[in-house]
Amino acid sequence: MSSRTGIFKLLLLLLFHVCFVSAFTDGSDFTVLETLKGEWKTLSEKWKGSDPCGAEWVGISCNNNRVVNISLGNLNLQGKLHEDISNLFELQILDLTSNPNLTGQLPLNIGNLKKLTILNLMGCNFTGQIPDSIGSLEQLKTLSLNLNNFTGDIPPSIGRLSKLYWFDIADNKIEGGLPVSDGKSSPGLDMLHAVGHFHFGNNLLSGEIPERLFNSNMTSLKHVLFDNNKFSGKIPDNLSLLKSLEVLRLDRNRLSGDIPSSLNNLTNLAELHLADNKFTGSLPNLANLTNLYTLDVSNNPLTVSPIPSWIASLRSLSTLRMERIQLDGPIPTSLFNPFQLQTVNLKHNLINATIDLGTNFSKQLDFVDLRDNKIIGYKEAANSRIEVMLADNRVCEDVANRLNRYCNAVQPSSSFSTVTNCRSPCGQDKEPTSACRCVYPLKGVFTLRSPSFSGFSNTSYFNAFQLSLTAFFKNGNYPVDSVAMRDIREDKNNYNLLINLLFFPLREERFNQQDMKTIISAFSTQSYKPPERFGPYIFVADWYPEFSGGSKSVHMGIIIGAVVGAAVLLLLLTIAGIYALRQRRRAERATDQINPFAKWDAGKNNTDAPQLMGAKAFTFEELSKYTDKFSEANDVGGGGYGQVYKGVLPSGQLVAIKRAQQGSMQGGLEFKTEIELLSRVHHKNVVRLLGFCFDQSEQMLVYEYIPNGSLRDGLSGKNGITLDWTRRLKIALGSGKGLAYLHELADPPIIHRDVKSNNILLDENLTAKVADFGLSKLVGDPEKAHVTTQVKGTMGYLDPEYYMTNQLTEKSDVYGFGVVMLELLTGKSPIDRGSYVVKEVKKKMDKTRALYDLQELLDTTIIANSGNIKGFEKYVDVALRCVEAEGVDRPSMSEVVQEIESILRLAGLNPNAESATFDEASGDPYGQGFV
Repeated sequence: MSSRTGIFKLLLLLLFHVCFVSAFTDGSDFTVLETLKGEWKTLSEKWKGSDPCGAEWVGISCNNNRVVNISLGNLNLQGKLHEDISNLFELQILDLTSNPNLTGQLPLNIGNLKKLTILNLMGCNFTGQIPDSIGSLEQLKTLSLNLNNFTGDIPPSIGRLSKLYWFDIADNKIEGGLPVSDGKSSPGLDMLHAVGHFHFGNNLLSGEIPERLFNSNMTSLKHVLFDNNKFSGKIPDNLSLLKSLEVLRLDRNRLSGDIPSSLNNLTNLAELHLADNKFTGSLPNLANLTNLYTLDVSNNPLTVSPIPSWIASLRSLSTLRMERIQLDGPIPTSLFNPFQLQTVNLKHNLINATIDLGTNFSKQLDFVDLRDNKIIGYKEAANSRIEVMLADNRVCEDVANRLNRYCNAVQPSSSFSTVTNCRSPCGQDKEPTSACRCVYPLKGVFTLRSPSFSGFSNTSYFNAFQLSLTAFFKNGNYPVDSVAMRDIREDKNNYNLLINLLFFPLREERFNQQDMKTIISAFSTQSYKPPERFGPYIFVADWYPEFSGGSKSVHMGIIIGAVVGAAVLLLLLTIAGIYALRQRRRAERATDQINPFAKWDAGKNNTDAPQLMGAKAFTFEELSKYTDKFSEANDVGGGGYGQVYKGVLPSGQLVAIKRAQQGSMQGGLEFKTEIELLSRVHHKNVVRLLGFCFDQSEQMLVYEYIPNGSLRDGLSGKNGITLDWTRRLKIALGSGKGLAYLHELADPPIIHRDVKSNNILLDENLTAKVADFGLSKLVGDPEKAHVTTQVKGTMGYLDPEYYMTNQLTEKSDVYGFGVVMLELLTGKSPIDRGSYVVKEVKKKMDKTRALYDLQELLDTTIIANSGNIKGFEKYVDVALRCVEAEGVDRPSMSEVVQEIESILRLAGLNPNAESATFDEASGDPYGQGFV
């Protein structure tokens, strides 16, 4: 009897909960959420049940059954922000970060949300004018509208937001002037006395910066970022009243007049960017700025002679940029003495005399750019690893100095990446944690808008950053196991620093929606504070397509189902076989959800889904948008496969989109191969695959954008680059390192099978990158035999042994590389007017004569721009060993790399100069820069 009573009480409790506890959400709030759910179709699977507050809908938080927080960052919301949102009268936080498919204008009545404290719409695609009613959000502290497509003027009504601290409208198309109050009824931005951040960069703002905009009541203002607009006139003197100011960016505008000496009063200033304006006169004395890390006055018609002595007294100075300012006279050795100095850029000036860094230069100094001056000599510091660039100076006109490292005209590539020690691959889309556990990380780009350090030689900054991130998420009980950094690089167009971040889930193999929302909110609300010198930041997360679970609460239907299930246990046991079958089908459906390409139809080949590692699947509509509908202006070339288009991702990253022509597409197997191979290799000399599109009968591959085209373009003069002997050696070394990595360090090893000059690309620093993996093969994979029945490749580069026997080996790539080495000598295609370069070199060469008597075959550019071609004979020997008829007589790619490095040393060059400092320090044999 007591057992029946217990069950009856349990059922009563369940009935009470269903009837009286559920559906507690305020009726009007529920109606609004249902409207939003209908507008944002992707929420139909995430918002279930009739009680948003009780069932804990993803991204919804309540207080006293009223909705107070909507945080839906990076959930692929599509549609518009419905005007009914204004009826959530208790709403305090509206965070829709990183939903690029949210479009349309903001509701005009958004000002009805009187309790709103945070409005974060960063990284969406909203358009039109910022509503004037935003000025009615009296409690607002954070207003982030950056990375959208807003137009029109800044509403003066925003001046009424007396509590506003974070004001970010950067990266839009906002125009007009900066509104200020008239001292009567009209408000303006000068009334924002609590503001700490003015982030207005990358817009179309114009006119003079009002003198009244800044005042002594702005005691919290730290960042004034007005860069890349159309401001004109002078710098207002009232800026000197901002005693708390730490970052001032006025670069890339049309400002003119003198740089005011009143800036010397900003004693807390860490960043001063005045580049690319029309300032005249000389530099004022700024000796009081002892906290200044960066001083950039480049590209202004200033007249500075001599170099001001006060610069040496800036004890915190890390980066000094004074490019193209008519800087005249000698450089005192004291200029290089500030203790924290890392980078000095004084190129395109009138500096003369001999350069001497002295003996007390900063131990952190790693880069000095003095190109295009009138320098007559250089006293090189002993045992110094400082990269000094003196090209286009008189000192480099001397034949004896021409091959010295400091006369190199190409700036070394700057990059930094962390390294994982896990050797076993994790499989599709998964990444290893620090403990080598394979999970699905949340990825995104962390952008520092004004970091107070430069270069990558001092890794302590990045180590401190990683420790800071890890401690923040650990101490805050976030569901994060660890954090990794990758591909740290400089955005030289905007002076930003970009860091790819990976967040690994704590216990499960993937984050659920609530977890991801929590992590993104830590950045969108600026809860995370980076270490000193990192400055203002934004974080834009990549799309995280699949989730496990979502709600932490257990639906009442499940509980009731469990009770009923207990009652019918015998029935379930009798149909165990059917149940098992259904479970298997359910598991298959779950697998399909995790792997959205499981049913990938690759045409007649009927291939399986690509095993991806970090490559994103783009839709046709996305790529059409990024290329302006594949416009002719974005067409950067093509071939038999199709056209290549330049595109811009929402993050601002440039990409190259290789679009196959209808009727001339790769087979599905080859398309899959290229995706699989490129997504698993990460090396500085291998082109990086960012994603692909297999949508609407289209085949497209999305790569990192390589601005200087192919090596074939460089040799033919198509890209306008002059390739002297030194550059050709470094290109040979870089491409050789890429192939050596594929053969010996990729897991499993890869045979490229189509090595040729058209498949070696040159980036902005002329770093060689191996590309086009459509014909490649894996080594040791039983499903992909290394013995092929069909010969594929390009005539002129094709290994004759492979052609005759169908036996594909790594030495087949070595043969193609040897042909490329000879192509670098002649500048011509390997088969030119019926002549084959291998036969021509062997027939013509005479080892008893200078340059092996091959002068008639050489590209005239080599002799015209290189003077004495040191190491030439050894180079020819290596190339001819690579094109031996039998593979057993050819060297391995790692041996070829070592030979080319010795040639560079013979030519008086540092073979590691083209490798990142980080690679040298880590003992990385091929400069592979694993990520």
